[in-house]
Amino acid sequence: MPKRIITLGEVMMRLSTPGHERFIQTHDYEVQYGGAEANVAASLAYWDQSVAHVCAFPNHDLGKAGIRYLRAAGIDTSFVFLREGRMGLYFFENGSMHRSSKIIYDRFYSAFSLFDGAEVDWDRVFDGADWFHWTGITPAISEAAANLCLSAVQAARKHDVKISGDINYRRNLWQYGKSPLDVMPELISHTDVIIAGLTDLENCTDIHEKEYVQACAQVQRLFPTVRYLSTTQRESVSSTHNVLSGVLWNGRELLSSRSFDMPNIVDRVGGGDAYMAGLIYGLLYMDPAEALNYAVAASVLKHSIPGDANFVTVEEVTQLVKGENVGKLLR
Repeated sequence: MPKRIITLGEVMMRLSTPGHERFIQTHDYEVQYGGAEANVAASLAYWDQSVAHVCAFPNHDLGKAGIRYLRAAGIDTSFVFLREGRMGLYFFENGSMHRSSKIIYDRFYSAFSLFDGAEVDWDRVFDGADWFHWTGITPAISEAAANLCLSAVQAARKHDVKISGDINYRRNLWQYGKSPLDVMPELISHTDVIIAGLTDLENCTDIHEKEYVQACAQVQRLFPTVRYLSTTQRESVSSTHNVLSGVLWNGRELLSSRSFDMPNIVDRVGGGDAYMAGLIYGLLYMDPAEALNYAVAASVLKHSIPGDANFVTVEEVTQLVKGENVGKLLR
């Protein structure tokens, strides 16, 4: 029986330069859609889970195209609203070798940033739900979005739904007068599973530790609902060659995954979202150690796929965890 999972967040139009062209030289852009939470939703839907996404799009053809993208990914759009406003955009330049990739955001005054969710029936949203996922991007966009996110986590807690949050601190997004420390602690206080590195914790919880284990212990003292904390560890040899692993704190010990060498990255955007989706799926169906390795393997496979979403099967992820059929021609 599939689990019912709810996600919340802005979906943007992604405009990518072809191949590895630079912004200053390109004459064309490839159009895709994505957003941190919707990327998680797409992975989980592709793994045959029942997933619904809560968001708002502008009431014109670009917004309707975004809704169609979600539906094509197998995501329930019953809680997607059409509103006045613009489409959030981001522009992507895919780096190579020693040249870094670049992203330029253009999302101010988007329909989602102005959406306070007053008309959302949260009891209906969370009826029968098993899990809710949010990220720190949403409360950083605007005060309306922060209030929307808080309403969602409070409703999920009321319905006894497990909650995950990818803290995802983005310094440049917090522009509407409140700091992360004004907003994030309350959201974290309702959350069961946190994805956060040391920098995320410093800026969003005011916890300053040099060692991850000590930081995790402090989080659990301050926020008793938090059961698991996790983060990825990435070594960047170049833009197209990274080494990836992950760790998971279970309240007693720090579990470590195996390390994956990724020498020919196609597209790293959405790699963290693939990890988050893998961790949610793993914690729903596996023990924590298995869940961690599943999450890292899911993220590794995402690095081989253009676009935001991780369209790989459970079988493909599991085979990578086991080291089976890696890089083979399957027919």
